[in-house]
Amino acid sequence: MRTIELFKQITKIPRCSGTYEPFINFVKEFAKKYSYECLVDKTNNILCFKKNSKSIFCLQSHYDIVCLKDGVVPEIIESDGYLRAKNSTLGADNGIGCAYMLNLIEENANCEFLFTSDEEIGLIGANNCEFDLSSDCMLNLDSEEEGAICIGCAGGIDIFALNSTSKLKPNNDNKLLYEIIIDNLDGGHSGVDIDKNIPNALKLLAKTIKECDGDLLDINGGERINSIPKYAKAIIASNKIPSSNHKDIQIKKIDTKTQHYNCLDEKIINFIYSFANGVRGYDKELEVVLNSINLAIVSNNTNGTKIELSARSMDNDELKNIKNETLILLQCFGFDVTTSGKYPAWKPQHSLFTTKVLEIYKKHNPNACVEAIHAGLECAIFKEKYPNMQICSIGPNIYFPHSHREECEISSIAKIYEVVKDVVNTV
Repeated sequence: MRTIELFKQITKIPRCSGTYEPFINFVKEFAKKYSYECLVDKTNNILCFKKNSKSIFCLQSHYDIVCLKDGVVPEIIESDGYLRAKNSTLGADNGIGCAYMLNLIEENANCEFLFTSDEEIGLIGANNCEFDLSSDCMLNLDSEEEGAICIGCAGGIDIFALNSTSKLKPNNDNKLLYEIIIDNLDGGHSGVDIDKNIPNALKLLAKTIKECDGDLLDINGGERINSIPKYAKAIIASNKIPSSNHKDIQIKKIDTKTQHYNCLDEKIINFIYSFANGVRGYDKELEVVLNSINLAIVSNNTNGTKIELSARSMDNDELKNIKNETLILLQCFGFDVTTSGKYPAWKPQHSLFTTKVLEIYKKHNPNACVEAIHAGLECAIFKEKYPNMQICSIGPNIYFPHSHREECEISSIAKIYEVVKDVVNTV
């Protein structure tokens, strides 16, 4: 299938968030080959369209991917009807959407094709998009469930907390040093996977430390602010031998005797241990998580200990509440707190365009339906930026995005392409 060939082609191009030039150059050459205009704005968004086009329809995908390790180019494995990657994320989120758009450019579709940057680190491209789109309708291709047409999504905000307190402590009790490492957890997307009871490496680490009354000397863990952490590591001093509470915890005694050690503020581990991580509310009407917050990253360096969290809600007022509650809580634990990366909730809304997409989709899948999801989509930004634009989102089956388990169903890729093509030819 041509879409999969194109996906494999662009997967070889570095596309970790914050990397732009290789993909921009590729799209410029690709557009030129098929006689499309190609523009790039100041935040590295890319817009392709036919010269003198009066298209009223826009296809949109983000081109950056979550890389659990910076600079990694996924190595695709094709087996059992799925695309996977070797020891990394696959980048089907949202590389498949980009491949659909490139396929349609090859087929001379008269659309606006918008490739946005840095979605995975705060929807930066969409927030700062400078293009004056002419389209009345937008089909976003960043959804991850075949048969579902997304018409609403959660808003979100990133929370950053810093505790710079530490003290040199005499080792009067002759405490021993231990290294605790948690690795190879499943990880996952902090929105769509937050209700799946996936273990959080930082929470497991804190539990291990509290159970042995350990003094915290160093701590680091988590991969990305929008991922459930699969890795965490700490060095502690304790008179009790730490015990493993999970099969993926490794505990190693450090054969170094010390008369003094630099101890981090005990409030740090107390916060991580006591923090109510995960789902905070459920919307029974929409059958989706209403509120959630993910303890994503903890890092320690000469400036202090930094904690990064990602809060989400399907309602903007609820998002404000969870943000304010978390800020106050962190301050009570001795942290200086800032926020960034805020994006609004996209309130579920039917439109003539949504109705048309559903009608077309049902020809391919009689069980197709509309839904809202507990994850951030750029649709929310574009709905604010272009209030008269009708927007919805579809995509193939992608499981466990933002993790090394990410996989995309090959048959689903083909089915969704047919739906997208029919929408393009009908609208």
